[in-house]
Amino acid sequence: MIIATTETIAGRRIARTLGLVRGSAIRGRHLGKDLVAHLRNAVGGEIPEYTKMMSESREQALDRMIEEARELGADAVVGLRFATSSMMAGAAEILVYGTAVVTEADS
Repeated sequence: MIIATTETIAGRRIARTLGLVRGSAIRGRHLGKDLVAHLRNAVGGEIPEYTKMMSESREQALDRMIEEARELGADAVVGLRFATSSMMAGAAEILVYGTAVVTEADS
């Protein structure tokens, strides 16, 4: 599966557009990790507990979007975008979306 943030893929042409595909993940903070994060925040610098949590959430959302694209018969997703929103105190959603397409090699 080719994933691109661009609307085109070098060396390929879009033969068919299948439509919007998306994936999301909602994660809440963990009390134990939250305590460590607050302590790290007091002294400054990266908070690796949150970095890891957000990275895992992005990967999960991407996997869900790719699965939806495969179910439609796509071999690529173009125009990929990420969005993040706060659901409630301590919980955030990662949304990834793009356009599922079928491509073929340029002649």
